[in-house]
Amino acid sequence: MKQAFDAKVVAPTGNKSEPEADCLICPRLASFRASSQAKEPDWHNAPVLNFLVPNARLLIIGLAPGLRGANRTGRPFTGDFAGDLLYETLIDFGFAKGVYRAHADDGLRLIGAAITNAVRCVPPQNKPTPQEINACRPFLSATIATLPDLRAILALGRIAHDSALRALGLKLSGFPFAHGAEHILPGGPSKDLTLFDSYHCSRYNTNTGVLTPGMFRDVFTRLREEIDRPRKCARG
Repeated sequence: MKQAFDAKVVAPTGNKSEPEADCLICPRLASFRASSQAKEPDWHNAPVLNFLVPNARLLIIGLAPGLRGANRTGRPFTGDFAGDLLYETLIDFGFAKGVYRAHADDGLRLIGAAITNAVRCVPPQNKPTPQEINACRPFLSATIATLPDLRAILALGRIAHDSALRALGLKLSGFPFAHGAEHILPGGPSKDLTLFDSYHCSRYNTNTGVLTPGMFRDVFTRLREEIDRPRKCARG
């Protein structure tokens, strides 16, 4: 097992937005998935694919699947507290329809939105390494490229923020992360793209008051306004 954890990360090839079900790009994450599969054979225990509609104007980027959340259910932000807050807010702001029941077949539908993670596989202690984040980024770049109507990205946390910028080939120094920040980006498939920042909607952040539901809703209020803004021409 130690040998697998020490193995070198191999970068993905091709312009694919989804990893293979048995993805071995990051050996440490593959080993951790295998150990979870042995303990919980009925769980998803595989890379978590995008949850989206093709005409999405909003892309939400999280950190990585939670062990008992998306790694268990197979859908981003589904099965743990972060999903409770996120999907409730998405429904309230018209980005989703239905009832969130914390499992992938609850019938919940997205409306003009897409959800993904900077890292597609569950990491030990919810902490992917920089090397693993880099190795998974081509999937994020390809996902962004498949969304021609994209108007806004919501980054949940600094890692998601940084990964989104790097996926678009932008320098981090020009767009510092801060909760509630808005950054007009020169890249993206629509050439009219705004990056919104929020603290991650994790249980830890909400329990400690780092992020309140009101703070989260404030970000979505601005985000909804931007997406609904009449589109004239690319801003530059």
